[in-house]
Amino acid sequence: MIMFVLFILIAAFSAKQVASQELSTPTNIIMALPKTMRAVGLYKYLPIADVNSLIDLEVNLPVLKEKDVLVEVKAIAVNPIDAKQRAPKPNVETTPRILGWDGAGVVVAKGQSAKTFNIGDEVFFTGDHRRNGSNAQYVALDEVLVGTKPKKLTFEQAAAMPLTSVTAYECIYDRLLISSKDKGRTLLIINSAGGVGSVASQMAKNLGLKVIGTASRPETQEFSLQHGTDIVLNHTQDLIPQLVAQGHGNGVDFILVNYDPFPYWDTLMKAIKPQGRICLIVDSSGLVDLRPLKDKSVTLVSEMMFTRIKYDTEDKIRHHQILEQISKWLDKGELKHTLTNTLSPINAANLREAHRLIEQQGMIGKLVLSGF
Repeated sequence: MIMFVLFILIAAFSAKQVASQELSTPTNIIMALPKTMRAVGLYKYLPIADVNSLIDLEVNLPVLKEKDVLVEVKAIAVNPIDAKQRAPKPNVETTPRILGWDGAGVVVAKGQSAKTFNIGDEVFFTGDHRRNGSNAQYVALDEVLVGTKPKKLTFEQAAAMPLTSVTAYECIYDRLLISSKDKGRTLLIINSAGGVGSVASQMAKNLGLKVIGTASRPETQEFSLQHGTDIVLNHTQDLIPQLVAQGHGNGVDFILVNYDPFPYWDTLMKAIKPQGRICLIVDSSGLVDLRPLKDKSVTLVSEMMFTRIKYDTEDKIRHHQILEQISKWLDKGELKHTLTNTLSPINAANLREAHRLIEQQGMIGKLVLSGF
């Protein structure tokens, strides 16, 4: 009897020790993962026509931080920021730089303090410009950068949405401060057929605004109309006479500029109503005259999607919350995905082609690569 009790006590103690070890074991070793992965990166910043501008690599898996999740990448989107960061410059990297700030995949591991997602969760995400990105089989991300993948979307469709949707959301809600109380007011979107423009137009339309887009080709004009704009102006021509012809000679309440504002500046100053708001998401290529803003008491704001993360702001959790809201809207059909082109597999040759298409500035919607 004594031996039996002793056996039970030893077994209970052993079980407790195992449980304790399981709780203290880093969750990033829950799944058996490879030590290396395929990726596409660069050492030198070269013209996209150069075969070495983006190259196929075999690299170690990223090391997880405490609040990270490790995502097995299923699809990635390519954005103008990718081409801008890869553009020729004299820098040379001693270790390969991996770009890519948009994607979708499955959580396969997580750091000890990561609580939001579980192993096996399907997610979509934006990236962290300070770390290697998603042009790889696996990417490590702070969980604040990750949202639940919309169930009704494929990985390719989901990968098209995070970066542009968070940017559009912050432009509409956080920078221009538009809400349902602005129903019936007017928003002019310069370049409404682009990634951000085609999402922002839908969000504004859902709030009851009259959305005026700009595009130049028949196919981009049609894409804009399919994604929330009421009117599409030709931005290769003077916008002011076109606004007058459409009954908006007295101006618009809000303007979102998804292009270099420098060539549009005088037009923006004329088109905005007194006490209106203008949001810029692209740097100006030249100096502009700010004095007209004062005369009309116009608010000028800028949007950079990464601000909350870069500066570790107190409200950085909002980034995750925005992704979750976008996911719900996409599942409800209140937002349409903007995927228009897919290349496969994810490799250097296809990524070079994607960058080439982006640099031509003729893209409509979003370009996605899928599968390794």
